[in-house]
Amino acid sequence: MRGWTRRHWVTAAVGAVGTALVIGLPTDVIPNPVFGRPVPVTWWSYPVLAVTAVLAGLLLATYVRTPTPAAPAGELVLEDDRNTRLGSVGGLLSFFAVGCPVCNKLVVVALGTVGARTWFEPVQPYLAVISAVLLAVALRARLRSAAACPVPARRPDELEHSA
Repeated sequence: MRGWTRRHWVTAAVGAVGTALVIGLPTDVIPNPVFGRPVPVTWWSYPVLAVTAVLAGLLLATYVRTPTPAAPAGELVLEDDRNTRLGSVGGLLSFFAVGCPVCNKLVVVALGTVGARTWFEPVQPYLAVISAVLLAVALRARLRSAAACPVPARRPDELEHSA
């Protein structure tokens, strides 16, 4: 990350704010007039949302390509990346971790309202930890692979010929 450009850091900041809003508004961790929840927000939801937002923003910034002579700015470059799934699952788990247990339709259908409070609510802190670990693993893998083995840029017309 030492070699990141301003563009990387701006992307990380915008990604962090965007993630916080996408997760925090519908779960009502960030109070708003549109969404509400009958179960109060837990104290640990705020740090979980902050950690998730920072990790997701940093992970997003790893996808910013540094312009080089082989890859001019704005050129489409496709890469094979399995770490995207880890980040996506981590973000989704974070949403379930900080969300209201009885507002989650999937949980209520599967367990009922009482089951959501009895069985799902105690599991939410563990989901938060798993979420943060998955995001951190995905970020670490992206950072290590970017430094160890940069992918050569290929133009879209070259991709058609190689397929």
